[in-house]
Amino acid sequence: MNAQSVSIRPARREDVAAIVTMLADDHLGSARERVEDPLHASYYEAFARVERDQNIQLVVVENEGRVVGCLQLAILPGLSSQGGLRGLLEDVRVASDCRSRGIGEQLVQWAVTEAKARGCNLVELLTHQTRTDAQRFYKRLGFTASHVGMTVRF
Repeated sequence: MNAQSVSIRPARREDVAAIVTMLADDHLGSARERVEDPLHASYYEAFARVERDQNIQLVVVENEGRVVGCLQLAILPGLSSQGGLRGLLEDVRVASDCRSRGIGEQLVQWAVTEAKARGCNLVELLTHQTRTDAQRFYKRLGFTASHVGMTVRF
């Protein structure tokens, strides 16, 4: 499998379990997510909210019927930058057995192109400080470490 043999499409309800599995596939995600069968209803409720929001696109990468990647692009309106729109990338994941094949790069490039087409002035993302491989990946794609992200959890 390589990046040319995959397709990017909007996520569907039946993709939710595969997405959650990818979100849980590291030390941070495994502490946040609940990978169960059946999957907890909260995930399907969240998917329905995302699906209804016209400023959010949740997409998956598919290869031969298998979901092997995902990404959420949120288009955020605001007053900053003369009222410009910004794209926010969230939950960028590639299945662990499919990494280092160009799939993540294709997915992020799709999101950047989509954000430009939707009129965004910039695309930003947050990645946890312990995800040094992800940081190298994003820098290679042209992102710069320009801000310090902070979080309050409830």
